[in-house]
Amino acid sequence: MISGFLFRGLQGRIAWVAAALALIAVLVPFLNLSLAPDHALHIPDYAVSLFGKYLTYALLALALDLVWGYCGILSLGHGAFFALGGYVMGMYLMRQIGSRGVYGDPILPDFMVFLNWKELPWYWFGFDQFWFTLLMIFAVPGLLAFVFGWFAFRSRVTGVYLSIITQAMTYALLLAFFRNDMGFGGNNGLTDFKDILGFTLQNGGTRAGLFSASAFALCLSLILSSAIVRSRFGKVLIATREAESRARFLGYRVEHVKLFVFTVSAMMAGLAGALYVPQVGIINPGEFAPANSIEVVIWTAIGGRGTLIGPILGAITVNLGKSWFTAALPEYWLFALGALFVAVTLFLPKGIMGAMASVRQKFSAKKSAPSDPVIDTPATEQSGDAS
Repeated sequence: MISGFLFRGLQGRIAWVAAALALIAVLVPFLNLSLAPDHALHIPDYAVSLFGKYLTYALLALALDLVWGYCGILSLGHGAFFALGGYVMGMYLMRQIGSRGVYGDPILPDFMVFLNWKELPWYWFGFDQFWFTLLMIFAVPGLLAFVFGWFAFRSRVTGVYLSIITQAMTYALLLAFFRNDMGFGGNNGLTDFKDILGFTLQNGGTRAGLFSASAFALCLSLILSSAIVRSRFGKVLIATREAESRARFLGYRVEHVKLFVFTVSAMMAGLAGALYVPQVGIINPGEFAPANSIEVVIWTAIGGRGTLIGPILGAITVNLGKSWFTAALPEYWLFALGALFVAVTLFLPKGIMGAMASVRQKFSAKKSAPSDPVIDTPATEQSGDAS
């Protein structure tokens, strides 16, 4: 039954993109590990980590598209779910350091020893086990989204008001995690990670494995999202986006529809954050910054919301440009990003995928049109000539 549900998502372009992601998950590590550094096709370690980070951003954009593109919920707080997943993974990685830390304490992380903590807080228990961490990666952001959505959607908060309170939630978490007494490293956050599942994070093989995990996670999330939006539930989801009051009048529990998709989206964002942290080596309260959530909206809009593939393309394209601009013209990067967003809004309102679809439709219409139109001779003229 589950396989049939997921197979529904493997249709059309989704199947091709999913296959491409699966191929990338195998091919990139192979080119990185198997070829000599001086080989023309060799991919260096830094590029593997960089593109692995881009894939986690793409997963975050996909999560936002599921709620914004198909349910009409413009969330400006998805960066919070991303950061919470990152902190969960960071707690596991900190517990793996053990006595190898600066202060040599086998239980307490270095920042707790520095702040004179005497014992490990209760909410850090269990994070020395990977299975528990994996469970919390989905449970923590999912629970926050469920509680937040339960009150917001039952109160029928919609539109710009919902966007504002999602951003307020993110900012509140930013202020909370900045506090040293919260037990999450304060301003410095969590860093100095050593290994994951017994594999050294600085090892090229570990980085390649994290890249593959990110690519496969994006692939499976894309298939799951496609299966959701192609199902009968997905039709209700789109009906809620187009005319919420009509869907409610027809008897659908719109608040339950929104709550489900919002929670699933938050769990996907948490997974993205968990894969992001071991590849960049740090997680701090700056990930909760409202500007980060707004940037995710820009990625989704540029790629084309409501397409699933578009946000993936938008996230990778924008971050590739960001990497180039911050190296070549660092002082102009934010101006370039703003100009790109304005240009897309004015000239490509449906994003890159929408523009590609328009071009394809025009090309198909031109190709199907007859090249030499046939001019029919009226019957009266034919009879006159014959006489």
